[in-house]
Amino acid sequence: MNNIKLERMIDHTILKAEATRDEVVKLCNEAKEYNFASVCVNPSMVELASDILKGTEVDVCTVIGFPLGATTTNVKAFETDDVINKGATEVDMVINIGKLKDRDLEYVKNDIKAVVDAAKGRALTKVIIETCLLTDEEKVIACELSKEAGAEFVKTSTGFSTSGATASDIKLMRETVGKEMGVKASGGVRTKEDALTMINNGATRIGASASITICK
Repeated sequence: MNNIKLERMIDHTILKAEATRDEVVKLCNEAKEYNFASVCVNPSMVELASDILKGTEVDVCTVIGFPLGATTTNVKAFETDDVINKGATEVDMVINIGKLKDRDLEYVKNDIKAVVDAAKGRALTKVIIETCLLTDEEKVIACELSKEAGAEFVKTSTGFSTSGATASDIKLMRETVGKEMGVKASGGVRTKEDALTMINNGATRIGASASITICK
């Protein structure tokens, strides 16, 4: 795989709570230089990132209900609409993990669908299932619900829980969703070897803060 293709599979990410304006500006300028697929920033930084990246191929991605996924469905839908109005073209939403474990599957599906509907025709929706907190059975269910709700991607992790992406989780997610959906590996992808392992197991997007190291 050549580097250009790899770069176009990376969401260059800064989601830490203490991320400053200067750090986001630097992230966006790096994304322009390397022509990454997107930058992934917190919602309050979307407008800034959108202004910097205007006229480039780099998308602006942000997170919804992050990092716990435990906000209400209406709040997630409102947040989605708000960030898209501010310039986001991709949204990574966190499922309600507790509701999934309670097997309140209708709730989980409607929660995802509310974000998908709010984003429809305006932004891609990626669904963060937080694999490290789920059994394999729950991972499969979460992926199936995401597909039924009309999301474009499933994503492993927030990067803020007990662990991040694993090759086995990527393989399971890819087998569950088939070829129609994207699969994003996020959390703990720090080297080119890590990234290629994820891609070889079915990932079509990589979320990383170590993007430049990966590409070098």
